[in-house]
Amino acid sequence: MSDKKESPIYINIEGMTCGSCSSKVERVLSEVKGVNSVTVDLNNKKAKVKFDADIPSKEELIKVIESAGFKASIPA
Repeated sequence: MSDKKESPIYINIEGMTCGSCSSKVERVLSEVKGVNSVTVDLNNKKAKVKFDADIPSKEELIKVIESAGFKASIPA
């Protein structure tokens, strides 16, 4: 069993229109240090990100998505 705590988070993403868009979001998120897995759902415009509990911050994940050209938010 791993000592690292893994936290999943769901992120709403606006602006994805095709598979290329969702692949881009998946790629940029997976490059963030501490991210263990990314699943992007184009139809529901959401990403599920599993990451180490301590890093990265939710704000950092949002910033990475937005720097790739999409609008992102954490569901309430």
